[in-house]
Amino acid sequence: MTNLDAIFSPKSVAVVGASTVPGKVGHDIFVNILKGGFTGTLYPVNPRAKAIASVRAYPSLTDIPDEVDLAMIILPPRLALNTVKEAIEKGIKAIVIVSAGFKEVGGEGARIEKEMAALCHEAGIRMVGPNCLGVINPRDNTRLNASFSARMPKPDNVSFMSQSGALCTAVLDFAADRKFGFSKFISIGNKADVDEVDLLRYFHNDPDTEVILIYVEELQRGPEFIEVAREITGGDRPKPILVIKSGRTSAGAQAAASHTGSLAGSEAVYDAIFRQSGVIRVNSIDELFDFATAFAYKNESALGKLRRKVPHGNRVAIVTNAGGPGIVATDMTVTSGLVPARFSEDTIAALRSHLPSTANVNNPVDVIGDAAQDRYANALSAVIKDEGVDGALVILTPQSMTNAIGTAEAIVKIARRSHKPILCCFMGIIDVSAGVKYLQENGVPVYRFPENAAKAFGALYKYSRWLNRQELAPYRFKHDRAAARQLIGDCLERGQTYLNELEGTRLLGYYGFDVLPTELAKSAEIAVEKADAMGYPVVMKIVSPLIIHKSDAGGVKIGLADADAVRIAFDQIIANAKAFNADAQIDGVLIQKMAPEGREVILGANRYPNFGHLLMFGSGGVLVEVFKDVTFRLAPINRNNARLMVKSIKGRALLEGYRGMPKADIADVEKNLVRLSDLVTDNPEIKELDINPLLVHPEGQGATVADCRFILKPIEEA
Repeated sequence: MTNLDAIFSPKSVAVVGASTVPGKVGHDIFVNILKGGFTGTLYPVNPRAKAIASVRAYPSLTDIPDEVDLAMIILPPRLALNTVKEAIEKGIKAIVIVSAGFKEVGGEGARIEKEMAALCHEAGIRMVGPNCLGVINPRDNTRLNASFSARMPKPDNVSFMSQSGALCTAVLDFAADRKFGFSKFISIGNKADVDEVDLLRYFHNDPDTEVILIYVEELQRGPEFIEVAREITGGDRPKPILVIKSGRTSAGAQAAASHTGSLAGSEAVYDAIFRQSGVIRVNSIDELFDFATAFAYKNESALGKLRRKVPHGNRVAIVTNAGGPGIVATDMTVTSGLVPARFSEDTIAALRSHLPSTANVNNPVDVIGDAAQDRYANALSAVIKDEGVDGALVILTPQSMTNAIGTAEAIVKIARRSHKPILCCFMGIIDVSAGVKYLQENGVPVYRFPENAAKAFGALYKYSRWLNRQELAPYRFKHDRAAARQLIGDCLERGQTYLNELEGTRLLGYYGFDVLPTELAKSAEIAVEKADAMGYPVVMKIVSPLIIHKSDAGGVKIGLADADAVRIAFDQIIANAKAFNADAQIDGVLIQKMAPEGREVILGANRYPNFGHLLMFGSGGVLVEVFKDVTFRLAPINRNNARLMVKSIKGRALLEGYRGMPKADIADVEKNLVRLSDLVTDNPEIKELDINPLLVHPEGQGATVADCRFILKPIEEA
């Protein structure tokens, strides 16, 4: 038995804080375990009671004569701490602390929670909570409802974890209404010890779990979550993970000096984490169950093994007895990343032979309102056999002659013979209830509205693409890491947190970026000397730690073609900078060889506690924060991630050659994204950075850094 087995499948449970008073948490949890039919031994612990619900009570854990696997603790913080010490002395394998008053309120509660976690860690005991609902395992070999929810769900192959206990009770009620079951169900509360990463590992190895659902408010171990989730969603034993994450608004975006910092925000971090790990993010509890129903859908293979029904493509056939819902479903398939399938001539011939002349034999197939089950069976059988169809959506609206149960039976027969997913929409409640129940009992996903079914099919296809993604060979770069470390170390040693562009250009050069000849001038005459030496035309930029966005201060002049233009520009740049900020320290003016023309993109990074660096890529230039055509990934990234980042922005059409323009060197952009990832991973002191613009030249001609900015922060402050 592992430590988490002791939480989900204990042979014995002690409820510490069990109460004789109905309505109190300590009473209800104990009674829920008792009435739930727990297959192990149950011990109530209460020093002031002889019995709880007619079961003999014990004064303390140490008074229990037998071994105890799991201790449920429902006590205030100080008493809970003493009980944890008793549990360690008793040799208990796992602890769930349901009671509140710990980290979430701060002060002494937070200190006690930290101490309990440290004690459990030292003793090798896993702890769930505090401040949680508890744990449920409805499978027949355990039947544990160690929670204060009176509802025991039916057993199934879906496991659910939630940071919120209050949400859990609503989810259980919602699941019961939809005849939805679980393999494991757990509330993790404050996550003082056991968190999402621990549970992902456990559910991955759990033979009774086929789909993993998560409600999360915040992750504490972002990079580890990605690593574990990627292995689960796309490894040798893939299992889909569906997440609902609270807080989608941009209110959490922090004020930042860089474009990347102002465009990112914490939600961009989570979106990046989920994209990189193959996790499917949903928008609501309703959608969570819609998608889970589709992902739990399995079919018996020729070898007798159950296999998840995942479409090989996005071509969907729709069979309906009403035109309106069929049109709605068609529209929703398109918005869900799907396409209506085009039937072969043989399929159309088969449909015509079975359906009345008034029926529509093209997609969506309209079998007409008076269709009985045989018409549905013939139409569905024909379209699902078509090689150009990857799955089907069956819509039934109740008419006076409709046989919902007969149609459901026909669908189940066909679904069992086909490896392709078939999702159903039986619209209505009372008139279709028998058919809905039959579909549910036989594992065929059924929904009330066509848009729900189409979205679920879209999620299946999204997961299929993740499973079948190509893995590109990694780049082999040779970076001058030692020189980069020296430059950053020297800056931090003298208290410098802003790199001027000269230093930033050198740093990027160490990592293989194509940077331009760049020199610093402190006078107009020196500026002319530098420009003469590197050759015209040149660009000139103000250098000041207090002027980060140079264009806003009139601190940039481009296309300077001779010495006179350089002299005039120098004086103008200095004057503009002083007018913009009279107190700004001006270190001089940068003279830079003007880059060849190219399409402007932005690369950036911003560092977040617990996650590391969030990388940004998008359409660049001065309007980057207006159009916000950007995408994010969490470092480190590989070549695959870089390619997907480029494909994710709307501006990719300009890079691919829009209206006769030459195709840009996208391959070099992808290399630069991985170089950027290496740079920030090797140098975590980089707090924020922008490369804006990176000028992307025609294919085969590379990409040149035209401007950059770096902000450093020592690790302990970052």
